[in-house]
Amino acid sequence: MDFKLTEEQLEIKRAIREFCEKEFDPELALELDRKEEYPMELYRKAAKLGFTSLSIPEEYGGQGYGYLETCLAMEEMCRADSSLGLAVMIGIFGSDLLIVHGTEEQKEKYLPPLCRGEYISAAAFTEPGRGSDITRMDTTATKYGDEWYINGTKTFITNAPIANFIIVLCQTDTKVRPTYRGQTLFIVEKDKPGLEVTKQHNKMGIRCTATGEVSLSDVKVTDADIVGELNKGFYHSMWFFDISRIAVAAQALGTAQGAFEIAFKYAKQREAFGQPIIQFQQVGCRLAEISTEIEAARLLTYKAAWTIDQGKMDPMLTSMAKLYASRVAVKAADLAIQTLGGYGYMAEYRVEKYFRDAKITEIYEGTSEIQRLTVLKYLLRMF
Repeated sequence: MDFKLTEEQLEIKRAIREFCEKEFDPELALELDRKEEYPMELYRKAAKLGFTSLSIPEEYGGQGYGYLETCLAMEEMCRADSSLGLAVMIGIFGSDLLIVHGTEEQKEKYLPPLCRGEYISAAAFTEPGRGSDITRMDTTATKYGDEWYINGTKTFITNAPIANFIIVLCQTDTKVRPTYRGQTLFIVEKDKPGLEVTKQHNKMGIRCTATGEVSLSDVKVTDADIVGELNKGFYHSMWFFDISRIAVAAQALGTAQGAFEIAFKYAKQREAFGQPIIQFQQVGCRLAEISTEIEAARLLTYKAAWTIDQGKMDPMLTSMAKLYASRVAVKAADLAIQTLGGYGYMAEYRVEKYFRDAKITEIYEGTSEIQRLTVLKYLLRMF
């Protein structure tokens, strides 16, 4: 395949870069990071320009592009600011489930306000006692008459405190074995009685995003709220993770690029012993090496996104992209701090925030350990 981006794709990158240069105030980013506050105004501005809905079909108010274009946007946003960029792009988290598995009524109800920036969505999978293991859910949905009653707790749920609706994975058949064959996804709107969301504070990074614990006590929903097929929620969720891992890889890629650029610029300007520190091999060569790794991560991420757009989803490739790009992001941010020395440790120079924001990419949407197991599983099938 030819990895050369089209002129239209390059224009998307240019437009988003201009938006970030105009709207991403470094002082605002630091303030929101300290306050752990979501940049709602920025999200709405980006949504009105179509940046947050690039892969949503045009008939629902989106731009009708593919996942590669979404990755380009995520990369460029996080390059500009690793926390603000993610917060802006993640406002529609979970919407892919509606695009592919939702009913026409669900799409018409939820997608247009998401595209306009009027809604924020969330998807709840992780539970306190299970982490990355979603093969069995402690959260249950039990049917009585025409209604389902949901009970359980979800934790570390992105956007939960500010979401207008949450797509929740529940155990609907507690007797079936293996248990994952009895799971179903439900839409739960924020004003449902019995739904309580508690904002989780003091995160290491991505502090401009809102993360919460979701408690559901006899929350009533109906069959009309089921996303996809009854008892197929696990399979729908695994498909979604393959999609979302590409977004995380793009997030990591942008974070790595942003940290690198700050470090490279500093190394050219900072002098020690009568010359710019980039002339010292311990500094310059390490920057050259991480630049190479960033480019490798970029090509891997772009290829994984491109295969999705071609209708050739490759779970091994998506796991590889997330695994590698996230490691490069942490490495690049760490090197940026080391290059800036004491200044790198101070918030005003931003690279310490890039480091804090990079680490989560190795954890959420399946830890790096889970990605390695996924890659291994497919390798064993191939050889």
